[in-house]
Amino acid sequence: MMRPRISFAMAAEKTQHVFDERLFDRLARHCEILSRTPMEDFSTVQARELLAETDILITGWGSPYVGEEVLRLAPGLRLIAHAAGTVKYTIGEAVYAAGIAVTHAAAANAVPVAEYTLAAIIFANKRVFELSDIYRHDRGRTATWALMSEPIGNYRRTVGLIGASHIGRKVAKLLEMLDVDVLLHDPYVTAEDPVAAKARLVDLDTLLRKSDTISLHAPALPATRHMIGAAEFARMRDGATFINTARGMLVDHEAMIGELQSGRISAILDVTAPEVLEAGSPLYTLPNVFLTPHVAGAAGLERLRLGEMAVSEIERFVSGRPLEHAIQPELLERSA
Repeated sequence: MMRPRISFAMAAEKTQHVFDERLFDRLARHCEILSRTPMEDFSTVQARELLAETDILITGWGSPYVGEEVLRLAPGLRLIAHAAGTVKYTIGEAVYAAGIAVTHAAAANAVPVAEYTLAAIIFANKRVFELSDIYRHDRGRTATWALMSEPIGNYRRTVGLIGASHIGRKVAKLLEMLDVDVLLHDPYVTAEDPVAAKARLVDLDTLLRKSDTISLHAPALPATRHMIGAAEFARMRDGATFINTARGMLVDHEAMIGELQSGRISAILDVTAPEVLEAGSPLYTLPNVFLTPHVAGAAGLERLRLGEMAVSEIERFVSGRPLEHAIQPELLERSA
């Protein structure tokens, strides 16, 4: 029996470290790798020739759009393994309608984001960023000692998670190692959901009022645009820290900046809207804002998890076993 033939579609400069020799060897045991060089443009002669022979397409960040035209060029396509998170902007409805299996590595990308979030929560409650800034200017530690005598730290604090996404669930699990009370708001989660054993389900208003740190993990949908706005920021308790590792569009930045400028709350932001802020944005200079350049997701060697998950799914597919991370098209409307 002829082995399934694999090709890649992703931006090489954005996907370094996703596949290493070990993963290529694993693929080669079960499949024929047509080319290790990823396609970045499906319109070239070489890409058309590759697609004509492709049974399994591995996509990733920077992949060209896979729609009806690609299906015509790749009549033997049976599986798309996306070695990244969301497939919403990469894979079209025609793919699902044609019965082609699609799997993704969102669960793998969720791991470093959850780790970043855990670190952010610990540092926020411990007032680490503030203490560091004070220590730079007060090297005798008088001021830092005074702050350390205040009720800071993570013991018996309340953490609010908005959204039971892959990441939100991993954060809830990681928080089990801390002595914190975890609140969760997600309109699609019921008391029977396993995550309810790790976090207390509450309405958004309760979460905002009671949480010392609030971490956003909702999907970016038309319905969730600016879901955290002036009213929501106003409900946050004095001294609370808002963490966003999801998407900038979920937050009304004008309202957030106004609240941050008052000094009443703090923020740890890995994502913003726009993605790259204007040079004069106050978020660069506000002392109560810790800003990072969308680094929470898989970076450097962490990207290997994405490739490992894609390869594991391909191994399951080739051996006739069920996929563990298959996309359910009917759930795409409310997923990231």
